[in-house]
Amino acid sequence: MTSSLTALSPLDGRYAARTRPLQDHFSEFALMRERVAVEVAWLLALGDEPAFTLLAPFSAATRAEMTHAAATFGHSDAERIKAIESTTNHDVKAVEYWLRERFATNAEVAAAAEFIHFACTSEDINNLSHARMLRGGRDQVLLPAVDAIVRRLDTLATRHADVAMLSRTHGQPATPTTLGKEMANVAHRLKRARARLAAVEVLGKINGATGNFNAHVAAAPAVDWPGFARRFVEGLGVTYNPLTIQIEPHDAMAEAFDACARLNTILVDLDRDVWGYISLGYFRQKVKAGEVGSSTMPHKVNPIDFENSEGNLGLANAILRHLSEKLPISRWQRDLTDSTVLRNVGVAFGYALLGYDSCLRGLDKLEVNPKRIAQDLDDAWDVLAEAVQTVMRAHRVPDSYEKLKELTRGKGGITGDDLHAFVRTLPIPEAERARLLELTPSTYVGLAASLAREAGG
Repeated sequence: MTSSLTALSPLDGRYAARTRPLQDHFSEFALMRERVAVEVAWLLALGDEPAFTLLAPFSAATRAEMTHAAATFGHSDAERIKAIESTTNHDVKAVEYWLRERFATNAEVAAAAEFIHFACTSEDINNLSHARMLRGGRDQVLLPAVDAIVRRLDTLATRHADVAMLSRTHGQPATPTTLGKEMANVAHRLKRARARLAAVEVLGKINGATGNFNAHVAAAPAVDWPGFARRFVEGLGVTYNPLTIQIEPHDAMAEAFDACARLNTILVDLDRDVWGYISLGYFRQKVKAGEVGSSTMPHKVNPIDFENSEGNLGLANAILRHLSEKLPISRWQRDLTDSTVLRNVGVAFGYALLGYDSCLRGLDKLEVNPKRIAQDLDDAWDVLAEAVQTVMRAHRVPDSYEKLKELTRGKGGITGDDLHAFVRTLPIPEAERARLLELTPSTYVGLAASLAREAGG
């Protein structure tokens, strides 16, 4: 019996509904569909190339039939290819045989059957298929999911730009910030990381068994094969790589996987920080009717979305980093280790997508608890020691830092009255003294609010 309960991977079981958008890009069906599309495009391109006199252009009707077959490739077609593969024990050759079978009743294609997969090694078809799959999955699924998180963070940055909040450097009370500025900081990091991932060029090649157009030149020496290959690859929406071995070396894929992992790391940082803020009480979480937080403690509302996000992003990065380290390495002109590894790109992106989805769900549940945030600030008057000693320095008061260190470091329980008493003794201009006496932990936020509004707007 096949069901979500018997799936080996949670991506196809427990989390299948949340990872389904990636199936259209990284399933075995998607790989077959792309192989068929590339093979059909190659056959049509050969017929259209004037210098390739061995094959005439196909008629409009035949072109339409082949294009339609590729565009409407369905599960029954994929099942037939799998049946052929059970005999050939070769997945790409099975696609070639399926195409011959599929167009056996078309006289034009049947007469040109030997030009299906002409001069190609399997990797000519595979690398272009994987390139298109990667581009589609990245652009149509992953990046929109990241954009949703960024939009949510931008909203939080703007909405809470003025909510003063105690910082914690080294886990200790530190110079205040605002909640909005902290959200803006993460959004800014994500935008930069997203741009890096989106900018990675997906490379492809179609140059034969060892990248030298050997068979091509042997059969049709008059053709400008590098120029033809470039036009063909770029026509598929892929950037042309002019120098390869049998495989496209996957350097661009590695760049994409590294870029995705770096983006994921930023989100892990966010997951952990928000988890901590929930623990401090800075955020409450919206309660979902019927949901249980603990099997024994009825009061609990656990930050499970951020924990789920962190865990799945960790799994994604483990796979992404293996992909980026392994794929650019191939013994001599080709070994097969990349083939099985490439089949796990969807797994890596699946865990990443789960992480993005969980993070967004968590962000959507957050409710700010301004009373708790203000309470922490009111208990941390010692953070104004920085402001006082810096004003003292500006007016050349000797040993400014040391005097504030003696007053505050490790003391705890410093009150506003304690600090004000000290400020009143300082040899500084009265206007500066008045300004320091008006300062509170909740107003000592520098430009945090304007930075947040500018970034989130």
